[in-house]
Amino acid sequence: MSGHEFQSHFSDADSGVDFDDQSTNITEHTIEEMRAIAARYPQKHSAVLPMLHLVQSVDGRVSPAGIRIIAELVGQTEAQITGVATFYTMYKRRPAGEHHVGVCTTTTCAVLGGDILMSCMEKKLGISEGQTTPDGKISLERLECNAACDYAPVMMVNWEFFDNMTPQKADELIDALVQGQEVQSPRGATITSWKEAERVIAGFPDGRADEGPAGGEPSLRGTRIAQEQGWTAPNPAEIPAPTQEEAK
Repeated sequence: MSGHEFQSHFSDADSGVDFDDQSTNITEHTIEEMRAIAARYPQKHSAVLPMLHLVQSVDGRVSPAGIRIIAELVGQTEAQITGVATFYTMYKRRPAGEHHVGVCTTTTCAVLGGDILMSCMEKKLGISEGQTTPDGKISLERLECNAACDYAPVMMVNWEFFDNMTPQKADELIDALVQGQEVQSPRGATITSWKEAERVIAGFPDGRADEGPAGGEPSLRGTRIAQEQGWTAPNPAEIPAPTQEEAK
């Protein structure tokens, strides 16, 4: 295989966890919560993903201390935990911002302005994707598909959706976040911090799961049209079995 057939998404500088920074905010209470997460699973190593999110909720990134503690609790090596942490893009190798902003640039969002939004955000924040502003307020990420094509172009703040975005709306959103104003997702959720969102993903609810609608009109449009037209899915029991010739 030639060296031109594969390009890594990460540069050499960002290819792994920053083991030079040994700082951590993990306490005995955090470790007890890790044990509580592990207790939810028949096999402890199944708890690695939520445990990593819990580490991020206190350290703002996947820290060496978090990797070491998780490895001890689930009976795996630090290399195994590091392999998981560096495989998934939701785990941050460097400190994320107080608010983590993602811009979707996959096909539908890109066609409808996702790349333009990303360029606007980089210019406004003075950083590139994958970086955090010097004041630690905002980190920026280019996101893959968020399964929200009916609302494209889409941005996310701390994993909450912001639909049908424009450069002006994105600019106003960033200003509100930086100024510490209360921000609400168009879908209803009140934006907290990235660390608080990570704690929820780790499995510690904040009591806000029911904020906002379950599904917006664009997502339900197909169902509504089907109901108006009297369309229904076929009954599997009424579908004739294929003949031998058709099955070939």
